[in-house]
Amino acid sequence: QVQLVESGGGLVQAGGSLRLSCAASGRTFSSYAMVWFRQPPGKEREFVAAISCKSISRYYADSGKGRFTISRDNAKNTVYLQMNSLKPEDTAVYYCAADTKCGLGSTSVYDYDYWGQGTQVTVSS
Repeated sequence: QVQLVESGGGLVQAGGSLRLSCAASGRTFSSYAMVWFRQPPGKEREFVAAISCKSISRYYADSGKGRFTISRDNAKNTVYLQMNSLKPEDTAVYYCAADTKCGLGSTSVYDYDYWGQGTQVTVSS
């Protein structure tokens, strides 16, 4: 069982930055790949970024390439999403999810069992 708690969301102007955090419980965090998803208002949840358990591999959706950076600190059981040059279309509830495998896996929301409660990011124009 993994419990995930996101934080760091808020209201920011376009062009600004935010760093989201996702703190995980349990002693097996370092064996899990971690993923960020987001759900814009009125839309389906979508993949944002993923990182393998030892940070060897990372993968980004096209929407965040060059602007978002996913990282993790296994000593702190935390995964981060640094978001720069934010745009109004980045407005969404951001969720982290845990994959019980070490390597990068699916980008589908249906393949993840462990989710945080989400943190709201609002980007004003």
